[in-house]
Amino acid sequence: MKSNSNSLTALALQKFKKNFTGVFSLWFVVVCGFIAVFAYFLAPDNSSNANQMHLEIHSKKPGFEVLMLTIPSNNNISQSLLNKLFFGNKNQQTEIPISKYELSEETLTIHTYVENNIESLTKSYPIELFKNNDISNYINIKKFYLGTDKYGRDLLSRMLVGTRISFFIGFIAVFISLLIGISIGAIAGYFGGKVDAFIMWLINITWSIPTLLLVIAITLALGKGYWQVFIAVGLTMWVEVARVVRGQVMSTKEMQYVEAAKSLGFSNFRIIFNHILPNIMAPVIVISAANFAGAILIESGLSFLGIGAQPPTPSWGAMIKDHYSYIILGKAYLAIIPGLAIMSLVMAFMLIGNAMRDALDVKS
Repeated sequence: MKSNSNSLTALALQKFKKNFTGVFSLWFVVVCGFIAVFAYFLAPDNSSNANQMHLEIHSKKPGFEVLMLTIPSNNNISQSLLNKLFFGNKNQQTEIPISKYELSEETLTIHTYVENNIESLTKSYPIELFKNNDISNYINIKKFYLGTDKYGRDLLSRMLVGTRISFFIGFIAVFISLLIGISIGAIAGYFGGKVDAFIMWLINITWSIPTLLLVIAITLALGKGYWQVFIAVGLTMWVEVARVVRGQVMSTKEMQYVEAAKSLGFSNFRIIFNHILPNIMAPVIVISAANFAGAILIESGLSFLGIGAQPPTPSWGAMIKDHYSYIILGKAYLAIIPGLAIMSLVMAFMLIGNAMRDALDVKS
C-alpha cells in the first residue's frame, strides 16, 4: 500500500501532466538543456565560442550561402571529446569566403567574396598545402541558417552556444539562492527571538537595495565574467526564498508531529531538515521556477550593459546590445532573434511555475 506522501505526490504529478502549457514548457526547457550541454556538437561553427569571423559577409540575412575555402592548420591541438564538448574546437582553421577559384597543377588561385560587383582580391596557395593535393574537401558551400552578425560570425552557432549562459545561470543562481535562503529562513523561523530579529533585519536591508544595483555592485567587486555573474545573481535571490521558508517553518513548527519529534529528543538540526523542510518544499519549488526566469533576465540585462559575460563569449543579452542599432537599418532580426530566445525561455520557466503552483495546491 502506498504511503500518504507518495499518493499526494502521484496526484500532484497527475495534475501537472494534465496542464498542457506546463508540460510543453517543461519539454521546451529540457530541449534547451540538451542544446546547452551539446551546443558545440550541434553548432555549424564548433570553434571556441563560435567565434569564426568573416568580415566580408557581415550582417547577412538568414539562409545566406557562400562558397567557403578552408585553409588547413599546421598547429593542431590534441583535444579529448570531453574538452571539445565543454570548450569547442581549438584548432582554428582559417576560412575564407570566395566568389570563384581557379586550379592549376601547382597553385590554387581564389577570388575573395565581395558585394556589389566590386573588384575582389586575388590570392594564391600551393597545392601541397592541402592533404593529398585534393582541394574538393576544402571548398564547400556554407549556409548560414540564421544569417551572420556584424562580425560575420554564424548567428545560429552563437545562439546555440549562448544557450549555456542563459540556461546554466538559472541552475547555479537558484542553487546558491536555495542553499542560503533555505538555511537562513529555516533558522529564523524555527528559533525565533533575537535570531529571527537579526535575520529579518538582514533580509530587510538586502530587500531594500534594488536587485540590479546590488548585482552590479557584486559583479564589479568580483570582476567581470559569467562566473562572477552567476555568483552575484545567486547572492541576491536568496532573500525571497528565505522569507517564504521562514513563514512556512513558523507555521509548521507548531504541528503535532514536530512536538512529537521534540519529545523524542531529536536534535534541532534533524527536526528542521528531516521533518519540517520536506513538508514545506511545495512553495519553495514554485518560487525556484520564478527565480530561474528572474536570473535569466538579470544576466541578459547585465550582458546588455556590458558587465556580464565578456566578448567573445556568446550571450543573448550581449547579442542584443551589439545589434539593437540594426533595427532601424532593416536588419532587425539580428536583435529580435536573441530577444525571442530570452522571452521564450523566461516564459517557459514562468509557465512551469504556474503549473507547479496549481498541481501542488492542497486546496484542490
